Amino acid sequence: MNAPDLVMQSYGRCCAQPEFFDLFYKNFLSSSPEIKDKFTNTEMAGQKLLLRQGILNIVLYARGMPDTKLRALGASHSREHLNIRPELYQLWLKALLVTIADQDPEYTTEIGNAWKQVVTQGIEIITSFY
Repeated sequence: MNAPDLVMQSYGRCCAQPEFFDLFYKNFLSSSPEIKDKFTNTEMAGQKLLLRQGILNIVLYARGMPDTKLRALGASHSREHLNIRPELYQLWLKALLVTIADQDPEYTTEIGNAWKQVVTQGIEIITSFY
């Protein structure tokens, strides 16, 4: 099975875990004071829905969909808007990978590597707008 398909199946299993998105944000917000500050006034229920869709857009791009949604995400996170510095995405990726390893009941190293490959491709598009 190819990386995008492995990731799609893994993501389905993760989304079925009620605490997946809460655990991701716990891991992500604790990774850096700067990240914690970025979310100070964020309504987290809505943010979790945005995250759910954002990850799906990355996976769908890896499966052949156009990069339109990722380009829009890149524009909204650029220095002119939310000012999310490119290096912060590595903390995001690390928090995501830790959360997936914890939450996907069928997690393997192969699945982890597939996630890293797929998400890195999406991050490259998003950060190109910084």
